[in-house]
Amino acid sequence: MTNINADINNYHGNNTKFLLGAINKFWVEETIAFFENLGILTKTEERGKVYPYSDQASAVLDVLRFRLEELNVRIVTGFEVESVKKNGNRFELVSYNGKTSYAEKVIIAAGGRAAPNLGSKGKGYELLKCFGHKITDLKPSLVQLKTDTDVVKKLKGIKLNAIVSIGSQSEYGEVLFTDYGLSGPAVFSLTSRMKNDKKLSLDIMYNYTLHQIRDIINARICNNPKMRLENFFVGMLNKKLGQALLKSIGIEPLSRYVVTLNEHEISMLCETLKKWEFNIKGTMSWNNAQVTKGGAVTDEFSPSTMESRLVKGLYAAGEVLDIDGDCGGYNLQWAWSSGYLAGSSV
Repeated sequence: MTNINADINNYHGNNTKFLLGAINKFWVEETIAFFENLGILTKTEERGKVYPYSDQASAVLDVLRFRLEELNVRIVTGFEVESVKKNGNRFELVSYNGKTSYAEKVIIAAGGRAAPNLGSKGKGYELLKCFGHKITDLKPSLVQLKTDTDVVKKLKGIKLNAIVSIGSQSEYGEVLFTDYGLSGPAVFSLTSRMKNDKKLSLDIMYNYTLHQIRDIINARICNNPKMRLENFFVGMLNKKLGQALLKSIGIEPLSRYVVTLNEHEISMLCETLKKWEFNIKGTMSWNNAQVTKGGAVTDEFSPSTMESRLVKGLYAAGEVLDIDGDCGGYNLQWAWSSGYLAGSSV
């Protein structure tokens, strides 16, 4: 639902200072209190992630619906907005099937382009553009990465904890090998910060120094000189992972005895355990993305009310704006905060 560690450093966009209005008025503590008042008991798990104590995401939706019913709020479904125009002091909303509705104020909270199968096809950007708002380039974020498949395809389904690095950014966490590339929370988090980087590296022995790894490798060779390379990493790494790593740096055939490893090969092996590189070929599609990177330029909105500076009575909230967060509840926090500011301002 949120993350107790959420601060401005967990967010990205052309102007992250825009978040300060939300941070100062309705942030993590206020969000948890708000939902507890509605009936959601929460719990905090690893790395600050906050969940409903019931472990049911549907409970969050349910308590919001219950409160709407108490307040006699009218919910209209089956009204997919095709256009919004302002005529005088009111807005005219027209649906794709020709229905019309009117409002004094409108909040565009239509999500981004991520997960279009759930309905977020980017329509909010089109509606804001019609009012003169600028939209940045849009990219999938919190999404799996495509890499060269020679190595990863053979490791499909294997998970490990590693330090993942892309450019100057690093993240520790779980990594999953897939038939197209790399997935997992650590990879997701880095996609929100990556630019046009072409390489990713894994430190799969993050709790050992290069010198310590060399000592371990030399000791294993000394203790089991007649062991075949194909079994060299048994008890140290996943067997298939170790074999793939050896092949990726050209140490073959795996039927060789480990004692035949020369100094150059040992050095390459140690260095790869600390920095195993993969070529980035791109990201998976919008269908796989959890969030949109980019959106409506925030300079054109008030950070304390979410109201448009171009059109009075028009507001925006959530993913449609050029703010996106790391993996771990941060994007939900931005949704609650920006939604609260827009709603209370209206």
